[in-house]
Amino acid sequence: MRVASPIIDPPSERDFPTVFRKRIAAYGDKVLLRTDGRNYSYRELDLLSLRLANGLVDLGIGEGETVLAMLPNVPEFVLLWMALARINAIEVPVNVHYRENILAHIIGDSGASTMVIATSFLDRLGSIADRIGDLRRLIVLDDMAGPPTALPRGRFEVIRFDACFSRSDKAPARDPAYRDLMAVMYTSGTTGPSKGVMITHAHAYEYAASPVEALHLGPDDIYYAALPLFHIAGQWAVIYSTIIAGGTAALSRSFSLSSFWSDVRRHGATATFLLGAQCNWIFAQSPRPDDGASTLRKVLSSPLFPALDEFKRRFRVEVGTAYGATEINVPLVGEIGNIANARMCGRPRGDKFQIRIVDDADEEVPVGTVGELVVRPKEPWTAMAGYWRHPEWTVEAWRNLWLHSGDYVYRDDEGNYYFSDRKKDAIRRRGENISSLEVEREINAHPAVLESAVIPVASADTEQEVMAVIVLKPDTKLDFVELTRFLEARMAYFMVPRYVEIASELPRTPTGKITKAELRKRGITEATWDRVRAGIVLKR
Repeated sequence: MRVASPIIDPPSERDFPTVFRKRIAAYGDKVLLRTDGRNYSYRELDLLSLRLANGLVDLGIGEGETVLAMLPNVPEFVLLWMALARINAIEVPVNVHYRENILAHIIGDSGASTMVIATSFLDRLGSIADRIGDLRRLIVLDDMAGPPTALPRGRFEVIRFDACFSRSDKAPARDPAYRDLMAVMYTSGTTGPSKGVMITHAHAYEYAASPVEALHLGPDDIYYAALPLFHIAGQWAVIYSTIIAGGTAALSRSFSLSSFWSDVRRHGATATFLLGAQCNWIFAQSPRPDDGASTLRKVLSSPLFPALDEFKRRFRVEVGTAYGATEINVPLVGEIGNIANARMCGRPRGDKFQIRIVDDADEEVPVGTVGELVVRPKEPWTAMAGYWRHPEWTVEAWRNLWLHSGDYVYRDDEGNYYFSDRKKDAIRRRGENISSLEVEREINAHPAVLESAVIPVASADTEQEVMAVIVLKPDTKLDFVELTRFLEARMAYFMVPRYVEIASELPRTPTGKITKAELRKRGITEATWDRVRAGIVLKR
């Protein structure tokens, strides 16, 4: 039976401060956030985020200003995005695994002058200090055991995070409107550099509401957060979803296969959001007599996974799913108790979005035919407001007045939708979107490499793995382990190719463009080197 949130927020009241005030009125002293260190009630997070908001205003951070956030899963991250939302500033979360060129691009493109950063990531800034545009102020959160890391001097104004809390409890002069920007979230959804997606308060709310629908979340639920808060899924599809439902969120520092069930039991978690690959890993563990004895009863998995039915029986859970993207929000949901099969990615969410499946000419295709998913929101401001600083990309994404997902899907006669493939060269690996262009750029920086093409190949854990096909310079050799270590120092661990193959040349069109479709069709061959099979472990 469906358990809905007791509070319904009309579209015009979906700015975060208004939503949160309603929940405080209903659940003020209830625990909203559980951590291993302490618990925080709705009212306490309200007070702390308000004092942080006033402290940020005292620093001169104003409405419409972008603020970068490079933090691990800690309560301070939750306080920060709440505080920025209250003063109508724009949060720009940064993947904590980014470094070098990709990190410099995001910092510079954001136009931010302030960055909130953990001490464990400060060393990333040294080598890119001359390429990060307007950044001049660092608000530093000490997250390391022992003495704090030496802070960079001269180039930046440095302020400690705990010094940013004002004593003032005065509310901001005005709330943001539901159509105001709440965040710019960078996603590598195409072959170009990472793009900043402009997300309004209404967009964030609708995204966060999707797990409430899929899992029937309510005030009695304890929602375990095993995904990173710098991701839209971790920040809004867990923490904000919990707020909308009036429940409690249990915040984990990171997902750990070995401690997942002990964390669930310690927090008394009733629900969680896992990637399909994580569900596969959990299911692959040796069965235990108490597998079905935990408090966990609801799992949101995206995507679904082959062993769905066995997983549900073994752990005595219901499983729901959802399909979405940063740009298009979440147009498809599969509610618990209503999953047709393990291949579906959802059904349309009532009357929230118009959805079509189209060919390359944007003509709608018949039922059962693969095409690109395109959407239109039926409520204003619930899909991306555009790409930050790149109106030309916005126009392309919204061509013919439909927002193009870049994903190939199809639907059956019963209205179930199925993901088929990514249309462009983005790669989806364990919840991370990877731009092939960015990986190629770093591979091509190796002194032995003439050129490369990076493609997705199927993964046994669902989604995809990264494969690189490389052409070497004349009279050179390439050691695959050395290449791996070279790339490891230049990019996030999840971007480092698992598979590498040397080729004499890359297939091309008559105009000289590399034909990646041919490489994808060929995939892994007997000549392909496998980093995992070679026993190479990446640092994180």
